[in-house]
Amino acid sequence: MRVAMFGYQTWGHRTLEALLKSRHEVCLVVTHPTSDHVYESIWADSVEGLARDHGIEVFLAKRPSPELVDRVSALAPDVMVANNWRTKLPKELFGIPRFGTVNLHDSLLPKFTGFSPVIWSLISGASHTGLTAHLMDDELDTGAILVQRAVEITPASTGTSLVFDTLDLVPEVLEEALDGLEYGTASPVAQDLAQRTFFHKRSDRDSLVDWNWPAADIERLIRALSDPYPNAYSYFRGERIRLISAHVSRCAYGGTPGRVFIEEDGGMVIVAGSDAYRGRSPGLVLDVVRTDDGVDRRAVDYFGRGGGYLTSD
Repeated sequence: MRVAMFGYQTWGHRTLEALLKSRHEVCLVVTHPTSDHVYESIWADSVEGLARDHGIEVFLAKRPSPELVDRVSALAPDVMVANNWRTKLPKELFGIPRFGTVNLHDSLLPKFTGFSPVIWSLISGASHTGLTAHLMDDELDTGAILVQRAVEITPASTGTSLVFDTLDLVPEVLEEALDGLEYGTASPVAQDLAQRTFFHKRSDRDSLVDWNWPAADIERLIRALSDPYPNAYSYFRGERIRLISAHVSRCAYGGTPGRVFIEEDGGMVIVAGSDAYRGRSPGLVLDVVRTDDGVDRRAVDYFGRGGGYLTSD
């Protein structure tokens, strides 16, 4: 089939790689211009560069335009494929191909519709994430599902490891979805939108730790925001510190959330949880923190004997 591909960053790059290795012909690649936005300047493998290296026509756009609709119409692809296209595609565009448009979304739809689904799935405590190929419709990530594969979220998973796990699924999920459409064997399954969860774009504010959260939730947040993502952070005596690794304490600790308390198992306990005053919940043991000079430090060395509070500013 003739394929027009819409994509950006490493997700789009992996998708184009898979298409180039397939039997299909890529007639057009549509991608966004390079961005310095914090979440778009990482995982920044160039879709444009890969397409040009293979002599494929490239259309750069921040969002759809009449010129883009005209160009896709003129090329008349059999199918369009999208992965990490950052703006909504209108029906006059996604409806052009005779087989429609296949979108790849890195979650188990209808859960984690929207933005940064891998990060949000780990933060939320979900047991699995994955990759879904679905037909595009008028809403965001709501079209009928063609193929879905799951990835387990383990106690050792990080946002980074889960991104790689889901990226590794792209070739097989895409191949199965395109085969199903071309050979007429696909059985699209409508999503149960009553089960939909929709997450917003992440910003710096979303990485600031709220010490009223339970320790286990904060520990997942730290794992979700592993390098190269902007790490979870807090402030100690006016200095911003990034939280690189942590674990939940063995003992229960009481007091005020954010209190830098005492050493346990080689790390520094921080009191956590909105009901910490009851003394029934574990604390968060910080193992490694990173100061603004980019140096990773053992938390017990950084905090010394304890005392003081981690705060929001």
